Amino acid sequence: MSTQSTSPSGDAKFNVCRFLRLPQLCSTCVAFSLVADMGTLRGAIGNWSMSFWCVCFAMTFIIALVECCRHPSSFPFFWYNISVTYACYAALICLSASIIYSITYVQFMPYGPNWDRAIAATAFSCIASVLYVIEVAGMRAWYELKEIFFYVHTVRALLKVLETFVAGVIFAFLSNTSLYLHQPALEWCVAVYSICFILAAVVLLLGLAEWEYMLPGPFSIFQLVLSLLSVLLYISALVLWPLYQFSEGFGGQPQRPSDGDCRDELTYDMCAWDQRLAVAVLTAVNLLVYVADLGYWAGQVSVGTEDQPRDSQEVYSPNSDIL
Repeated sequence: MSTQSTSPSGDAKFNVCRFLRLPQLCSTCVAFSLVADMGTLRGAIGNWSMSFWCVCFAMTFIIALVECCRHPSSFPFFWYNISVTYACYAALICLSASIIYSITYVQFMPYGPNWDRAIAATAFSCIASVLYVIEVAGMRAWYELKEIFFYVHTVRALLKVLETFVAGVIFAFLSNTSLYLHQPALEWCVAVYSICFILAAVVLLLGLAEWEYMLPGPFSIFQLVLSLLSVLLYISALVLWPLYQFSEGFGGQPQRPSDGDCRDELTYDMCAWDQRLAVAVLTAVNLLVYVADLGYWAGQVSVGTEDQPRDSQEVYSPNSDIL
């Protein structure tokens, strides 16, 4: 039985729009509105967080508009995978914005109206993150898609989501080009982040569009090779980035300065040394995710698991990695 023949009922779609889309829109809208109302006092981190909340609001609004204007049966199958994958990213984005904004900016703000706005914005961002998590976890039950396979509910898809998301946060910190343009080894690290991000994004898109089985060879072998390549590249970045950023022998700065933007008080820009440290930590985190991805696909290859197109299956196989 083809999994693409099943679509959610109109009542299920209405319930999701009513109980999730509107609260998601409201929480993200309130979050960026509160920070925007602070004017120039919101700082660079406030601008960064506000842009993330704006993106989540805009994407959620577009998805809600499309779902309300079209009948469920007119949606292609991959639409449901795309919407739940977006919800997964939105949950991570709102959560990371809440943590980074509160740690790097809110804690240094003096008590007053702006501090109240910042705390409220952080709270609404956390609420939005919870709402997106609920959507990801409850999509199958609400839509009653008993025969539709949600790619993002698998281990391999969640690993790809994490890999691309962590890389996206790294790119946000690397927006300060002065961190790496002075040293070819650091430029290589940026190239590593970019290459691995593109590879992970391509694999994720192949899975969402169900094109992974159109490859000429076994997909498990293909993915194993990509994961091994990404692990090796990230190992080189994990060695070179801290070495050239924090070792005096290679022109780095081992200690956090106490002047300029790194003062323990409210400043407009984020401390450059903190950005270097954040990239180093996130590099290690993403390396662990890639190692887990490599281990997963090594296990698939070792047991001889051969994926088949799901259109030929009644339900996803008993050896499925659905969470």
